[in-house]
Amino acid sequence: MGENKPLVNGKEIRLAILGQTPGNGHPYSWSAMFNGYDRDLMTRECPYAGIPSYLNKEPEGFQIPSVKVTHICTSGEGDFTAEHVARCALIPNVVDNPEDVIGKVDAVIVATDIGSEHVERCRPFIEADIPLFIDKPMVDNAEDLKIFNGWVAEGKALMSSSSMRYTKEFLPYRTSTNNLGKLRFGSIMTSKKWETYGIHALEAIYPIFGPGFISARNTGTKDRNVVHFTHSCGADVIVVASKDMHGGFGLLTLAGTEGSDQLAFKDSFYAFRKQLVSFIEYLRTGIRPFPYSETEELMRMVIAGIQSRESRGTEILLKEII
Repeated sequence: MGENKPLVNGKEIRLAILGQTPGNGHPYSWSAMFNGYDRDLMTRECPYAGIPSYLNKEPEGFQIPSVKVTHICTSGEGDFTAEHVARCALIPNVVDNPEDVIGKVDAVIVATDIGSEHVERCRPFIEADIPLFIDKPMVDNAEDLKIFNGWVAEGKALMSSSSMRYTKEFLPYRTSTNNLGKLRFGSIMTSKKWETYGIHALEAIYPIFGPGFISARNTGTKDRNVVHFTHSCGADVIVVASKDMHGGFGLLTLAGTEGSDQLAFKDSFYAFRKQLVSFIEYLRTGIRPFPYSETEELMRMVIAGIQSRESRGTEILLKEII
């Protein structure tokens, strides 16, 4: 599939949403952003209270137009059944095996956040030339990154991102940091595990600093990761992923030679919806919303954070990951 040509033809796009992992409610929320949802059922029974909380604040008609999730399969360990998601998010077809959707949908969303599972979850659809969106992080190890790099080099249609790339509150600094002078420092926080949530923090701050991260040093622990990244612009970036630090999720600090600022992430719905809209635009145009090279660098950052922690804080050069 080449760039700059539509990946999907036709006005209506049919999606399958696949997989589940513990603590990840994306099949509920993402499906609702395309299909709408049963408000009463979602509010009463969704196992993730935050999802109906932000969905219920939105006006009617928020659904992404001309796209429907038509199939769901929730293979993997998790907290819900495909049948329950289908009732909540108005999905007409439940299948037993992910491969059962081949030939019935135009594209697939792999809605799981364990990077080490993604090669095998994605392989059947790569081989069938079905475009893919892969939940963050795409990978968590160098061998799997090599495989995805190879698929992209072959022209396979896939993209992956964290919703934090689209954070509304950080948009001004993705446009310009000139009021801060030359950037010299940044920090961003997240809760939960580095392996699954570190990418949220990384992808929130990456569009501000841009490509050019050099090295990582994780001086923390598995539950309290503190990762110092260096950037070619001369800035230091500290990313913290602490298991129960829910109050710090998405807190961004920036400082430069002429000014500083601190901002907080607040609007989950906006970020998730914008992320999904970007994937649909990719399907309709064949044009990536951002270069794959950025995803590749971000995956090196995730992997470097793991490798440094496991080697007791050794500095890891990103260029040496592969």
